[in-house]
Amino acid sequence: QVQLVESGGGLVQAGGSLRLSCVASGRTFSNYAMGWFRQAPGKERKFVAAVTWSDGTTWYGDSVKGRFTISRDKVKNTVYLQMNSLTPEDTAAYYCAASSSTVNLDWRSWGQGTQVTVSS
Repeated sequence: QVQLVESGGGLVQAGGSLRLSCVASGRTFSNYAMGWFRQAPGKERKFVAAVTWSDGTTWYGDSVKGRFTISRDKVKNTVYLQMNSLTPEDTAAYYCAASSSTVNLDWRSWGQGTQVTVSS
């Protein structure tokens, strides 16, 4: 049973930065991809970024390219999302997710979410 616990959300002014963390447990993740998604009130959950656990390959949603960086620490079993140049449009609940395949992404495990609020 994969467990994901996010932290690091909060209130920040526009132009500021935050780093989210997601601690993963419950199994080994060698063949997994780990991702971040976000959901604003009244809107669909959207993909933000993902990383393959084994070799660290990353990919990003268009709205965060060049501002957000995803990384993973294999020793700490933690995935990070460094968010820079934040805007009010980045305000959302951010969720960590795990996919058991890096080819056919299934995002079958989810954390409880952490709120990010960006003030103008």
